[in-house]
Amino acid sequence: MNIINRIVNLIGKYRLSKIEFFKAHPKEAQEKVFWSLVKKAKKTEWGEKYKYADFKSIADFQKNVPISRYEEIYPYIHRMMHGERNVLWPGLIRWFAKSSGTTNARSKYIPVSRASIKKIHFKGGEDVALLYLKNHPDSGILLGKNMAVPGSLEKMSNKGIYFGDISAIIIKNLPLWAKLLSGANTKTNLTKDWEEKTEKLAYMACQRDVRLIAGVPSWTAVLLKKFLEIERTDNIFDIWPNLELFIHGGISLKPYQHLFDELISPGKIRYMEAYNASEGFFAMQDDLSKDDMLLMLDYGIFFEFMPMSEIGKENPKALILDKVELEKNYAIVISTNSGLWRYMIGDTVKFTSLKPYKIKITGRTRSFINTFGEELMVENAEVAIAEAMKMTESIVQEFTAAPVIISQFGGGFHERVIEFEKEPKDFQRFKKVLDLKLREVNSDYDAKRHKDLLLKQPLIQRVPKGTFYKWLKSKGKLGGQHKVPRLSNSREYIDDLMTMV
Repeated sequence: MNIINRIVNLIGKYRLSKIEFFKAHPKEAQEKVFWSLVKKAKKTEWGEKYKYADFKSIADFQKNVPISRYEEIYPYIHRMMHGERNVLWPGLIRWFAKSSGTTNARSKYIPVSRASIKKIHFKGGEDVALLYLKNHPDSGILLGKNMAVPGSLEKMSNKGIYFGDISAIIIKNLPLWAKLLSGANTKTNLTKDWEEKTEKLAYMACQRDVRLIAGVPSWTAVLLKKFLEIERTDNIFDIWPNLELFIHGGISLKPYQHLFDELISPGKIRYMEAYNASEGFFAMQDDLSKDDMLLMLDYGIFFEFMPMSEIGKENPKALILDKVELEKNYAIVISTNSGLWRYMIGDTVKFTSLKPYKIKITGRTRSFINTFGEELMVENAEVAIAEAMKMTESIVQEFTAAPVIISQFGGGFHERVIEFEKEPKDFQRFKKVLDLKLREVNSDYDAKRHKDLLLKQPLIQRVPKGTFYKWLKSKGKLGGQHKVPRLSNSREYIDDLMTMV
């Protein structure tokens, strides 16, 4: 073990003991977070409106405070962005994470307090490193540089209020020691134009000893291909011989694994998933041999989980941790130290373990197909795409899907638009494997496909390389947290995308 790892492990022992505590005592950890949030916010406008000072239990909170989507709390956030204090959280909020998710709708602006930067986002990043080093004590990631492609920041007013990608907010606020580990300087990292930034980063990073890369798989793949092109090599280890770890999040790695195997030889790099978003840092892999993530219970986030049957109801119910069940889909509802109260972030998860609490991301509350009662989730689609690639030696760069209704009685099929990095050797087999795998992993889809009575064979449209990139660019959604909507119950995205072809 090198001297830097020894020092980090010594410093991190106390934190690791705290992680073990909340794994063993999840209820106590979450109750502590809950009462801390309520106490600090009781004199805000929101806290006074819902009488936080009178709460005697979590049940009181759930009874009196409504579950909200962005549209319901936007008027409060709008005022905060113009300098009003003590609205959703004490004091003045100076940072707002711009998040548009997968939609073409207006951007969302998520408040990011100083407390959340330190106690959620920084803490999450530090814990990722600690848990990785715990599993790999001889790691060399701290002996070199790390590489990521953050978004950009803009100043909103003369009140010192900024908005931008959450990654840019984190970069801007990094302590000096963390900036020294970066493969690029802050100015380059925060360049607004994504294509200009990646060009600069490519030339800069290729001269550094990068040991760790982090980011959304889709955009990271684009960046790595650019690096290989600049250096005129097909081996990333010609550029970074000591590359060791890819920390990924935002979207599933599964559909991109074959692409990364082409860019980075299999077995030569480790992968670690982290579940972080504009709203907070929620979970991370603590065991790289398994593909689920440990739910982090002692940050400034109080968790609730809404059963899928409650979505869309006028007064939906959400469960606290000790009421959830294994392998059921839930929409995440959070309350945070940035003033998000019972806020639906739009992600769905399922629990793979209750001792300790571990999760997998299964999709988005607005990214699914259920036109024919098939209840197809993003997780199902990604597993099926991965299997089809494996069986046909192909690589999918991007994909999206939507329903087509062809019968007044509700019959139809799914249309998939796929951009291949490497075409399948047998396209018909690709289609067959994809459909069969979907039937295997989703019994509702299988029932609707039975004898083609309700759902016919899926239609797959192949589009030229670069189509999805051009589509995202046309929407001003290159880089950062932007991602392609995998599934949609409407044809909004897919019809718009096909105009690019």
